[in-house]
Amino acid sequence: MARVNPIDHDYFPHERRGSFTVIGSTVPRSDAHGHVTGRTQFFEDTAPRGLLHLKVHRSTRHHARINSVDVVAARQVPGVVAVLTHEDVPHNWYTVLRLIGIEPNDEPVLAEDRVLYRGEPIVAVVAETEEAAWEAAGRVTVDYTDLPAVLDVEEALAPDAPVIKQSGTNDFVYEGHHCRRVRFGDVDAGFAAADHVFSWTYGSAPIEHAPTETTGCIVVPQGDGRLRIHSNTQAAFFTLDNTALIIDRPFADLQVVGGTVGGGFGGKVDVMVEPLACIAASATNRPVQFSYSREEEMQVSSTRAAERIVITDGVRDDGSIVARKVVLYVDAGAYSRHSPYGTTKAAAHFPGPYTIPNVHIDAHCVYTNRTPSSAMRGFGVTIGDFALESQMDRIARELDMDPLELRLKNAYRDGDVKAHRKVASGTGLIEVIQRAADLVGHELTAEYRRLSSTTPRED
Repeated sequence: MARVNPIDHDYFPHERRGSFTVIGSTVPRSDAHGHVTGRTQFFEDTAPRGLLHLKVHRSTRHHARINSVDVVAARQVPGVVAVLTHEDVPHNWYTVLRLIGIEPNDEPVLAEDRVLYRGEPIVAVVAETEEAAWEAAGRVTVDYTDLPAVLDVEEALAPDAPVIKQSGTNDFVYEGHHCRRVRFGDVDAGFAAADHVFSWTYGSAPIEHAPTETTGCIVVPQGDGRLRIHSNTQAAFFTLDNTALIIDRPFADLQVVGGTVGGGFGGKVDVMVEPLACIAASATNRPVQFSYSREEEMQVSSTRAAERIVITDGVRDDGSIVARKVVLYVDAGAYSRHSPYGTTKAAAHFPGPYTIPNVHIDAHCVYTNRTPSSAMRGFGVTIGDFALESQMDRIARELDMDPLELRLKNAYRDGDVKAHRKVASGTGLIEVIQRAADLVGHELTAEYRRLSSTTPRED
């Protein structure tokens, strides 16, 4: 490959030929040159005078009642400027997706009378240096009464499980139902008509995003009373609006300066640092930085949710899937964040790209005393696809059938009705599988070579 000078403007065909010429051209990322030369500006490159540092004292318990919090020793650390508790947060309870109507507000910015996971923030300390802030945070003393913890999704839904949520149930309630449901056809009749019924369980563990740049922000008070927030958020308007609601300020009082994220993958959308930094900046009238340490990023930032998926399929001898029942358990951890939305996505996606006449899905968004989970690259779909396609391979082995031909037999075609009652259009799975088979030299029989996404399915 020929070497390319990244600052040679003749290499940018979309600049030379005008707009709408990117497709078919080699176009470097707009931020590539800044990254490789070290000129890209990240939020920590902001260097306001008089910068203070904020650190938090976190829970050492999975689930406990807070009897008392003693901050006297923390205030005595040289360099400490302010100590904040939940009483300093104007609207302490929130959920990040309330902006799109997902409620109730179920998470405190700083814990009040109890903690629901190890690492939950309780007290924020603001000091002249990071070292002083860390030392003071470590001197906060919390008296706990330990409560039973639930760390498994199915145990959390058992009738005798300790209820950890104020709502009185350990799963998110969807329009009166304790799971997101999909009902299409008659799954019991489908199983009765099947030649085989296969059922397998799949599971995943929480996955940490591990971004190169940890979560953080710097808030700078402005002369007109506004607050300028330099943040590595992936969702500038989520951050602005949720922060304004939490600190009880008009939206116009805040300005979010973002756009450069040192790795996010969905892990920097939860509005975790900006509200406290804004409260501290307002209280001190000085710039404040709140950044996670690497340990905090790994321990308490949101993960991809752990999931447990049970898929039961009724299948005929020829490979036709006539019934599919899915029970999904999404481990939201202690608080909602993006998990109720991700669970809804999973429920809609779970029949997969296959036409199945009878579908029954129960998708549970479950609360446990684990670190809250949230968004991560295709959340709600990624782990489900792993389970669905593993299921297809296992069915093919049980039937001694070509796994690609099993998929071709059941693949969506234009005009098919999906389990959530949307008509499929623009489908192309059949052609993609056929082309993939060509590329790897996988032989398909003439019957499956003739299939097309635009040809109606024969009854």
